[in-house]
Amino acid sequence: MRVAVVGLGWAGRSIWLPRLREHPGYEVVALVDPDPVIRAELDSTGPVGVFAHPDQLSRHDVDLAVVAVPNHLHCPIAAGLLEAGISVFVEKPVCLSTAEADRLAVAERAGGAVLLAGSAACLRADLRALYTLAGQLGTIRHVDVSWVRAHGVPDAGGWFTRRDLAGGGALVDLGWHLLDAVVPLAGPGGFVEAVGTISSDFVADAAWSAAWRHPGSAATRSGGDVEDTARAFLVSADGVSVSLRASWASHEPLDATVIRVEGSAGSAELHCTFGFSPNRRPASSLSWTRAGTTTPVDVATEPVGTEYRRQLDELPGLLRDPDRHGLALTQARSTIAAIERIYHCAGRSAVSGQPAARERAAVTGRLAVTP
Repeated sequence: MRVAVVGLGWAGRSIWLPRLREHPGYEVVALVDPDPVIRAELDSTGPVGVFAHPDQLSRHDVDLAVVAVPNHLHCPIAAGLLEAGISVFVEKPVCLSTAEADRLAVAERAGGAVLLAGSAACLRADLRALYTLAGQLGTIRHVDVSWVRAHGVPDAGGWFTRRDLAGGGALVDLGWHLLDAVVPLAGPGGFVEAVGTISSDFVADAAWSAAWRHPGSAATRSGGDVEDTARAFLVSADGVSVSLRASWASHEPLDATVIRVEGSAGSAELHCTFGFSPNRRPASSLSWTRAGTTTPVDVATEPVGTEYRRQLDELPGLLRDPDRHGLALTQARSTIAAIERIYHCAGRSAVSGQPAARERAAVTGRLAVTP
């Protein structure tokens, strides 16, 4: 599959480009970045087209474009590629509003191409083991899901902490992964209720930054207008309640992802660490509790990032499936609708440390299940 990587920042260079180059199912034929310095560096990497803008790509030369640009550019760049007939893969967040989701759906239909999306976390071996175990828990009633970093506010002073460029903070960044992970447990119909709070106790302090993203960097934080922590409670269309926490930083010693599933016939709990941070649990653990007895379940602890290789394994088959048209955007629209409602409930002023208006904090909105 002939693939172009659009955007050569941290994600493009660290996650996608090396895995695409070593994967036998892909040939990297084009690299796109607006920065002339980056393009000059890329010119020396081999016989690959290097371009300044995705408009320079052609559907006759590219089968798939992997979009790895800052969040606010996901929609305009993906829409342009789709309209040109080039299928795209966009990782989270696929879009920053339901209006952007609708724009992408129009572009997908107009160009006859396919938008693929989804966070790689759902392809982790330990999470798949949890999904299998959940089938033995009877009717799923409730899911607790959290991803809490010890020190992990990304890109000091960069676009990640600017709402106009990122669309939000930890909820958009980590929370999107968590919401994707919950779908197989809570049902595919989306969330019909969502309330939440947000806070920003760490985002303006460089001591809490994700130094592992830029080792050796002496960057200082210039502040930001996004949250570093979001806490939410949601109800799915199938009646499953979900408690969610996403935190870029905390007072915990290690980064941890915890998913607990409660069913009518028992409960299951997974402890692991999503993402690439080195501040992680050394191994994943999974347990099953029934009638007062907790039993450990064997679960694999894979090398960090294995799920991204697995995601690349699956993309060609998804592109060939005629039933994939529109599916990714239906899910993305459901996810961003829930995120929009959480932000609305929390109140934007909570990010700057001011209490949200009482009437806004009390809002519980009804979410559309389908676009």
